[in-house]
Amino acid sequence: MSLESVRDFLARKAPEIRIIEKPTSTATVAQAAEAHGVEPGRIAKTLSLRVGGRSFLVVTRGDARLDNRKIKAVFGGKASMLGAEEVEALTGHPVGGVCPFGLANPLPVYCDVSLKAFDEVVPAAGDIHAAVRIAPQRMAELVEADWVDVCQEPAPAEGANLP
Repeated sequence: MSLESVRDFLARKAPEIRIIEKPTSTATVAQAAEAHGVEPGRIAKTLSLRVGGRSFLVVTRGDARLDNRKIKAVFGGKASMLGAEEVEALTGHPVGGVCPFGLANPLPVYCDVSLKAFDEVVPAAGDIHAAVRIAPQRMAELVEADWVDVCQEPAPAEGANLP
């Protein structure tokens, strides 16, 4: 059902975007990066969060970590991650396949500015075997997301030259 809701959403709003299905699981950032042949940062992970009584989604680059101070400044309180059952009930997508497309319930969606480092990112498509390739700006437009800055700067790659 979840993959179908994403198919329906894309057919209505972006018929040019093709869903890519893989035989192996892409439920984690590492698995998705390997399956799609991209660096982990290009995997657009969708986090299901709650601040106070308000639930929402934040899409970040795959190698980013949330910054609690920034979250509190932007959303007005400490964020907590939703449990797997609640995530699936709210989004209609299983953990590992959560994306901002084809949601079971209307939820506010935010895209972290860290995604803007890439011309194309790979978010899940409602299933642990499915994803799409999309420009971050196009993804934000399709899901009517607001841009926020809520992540820590990604650590330099191991072995990278530091100034």
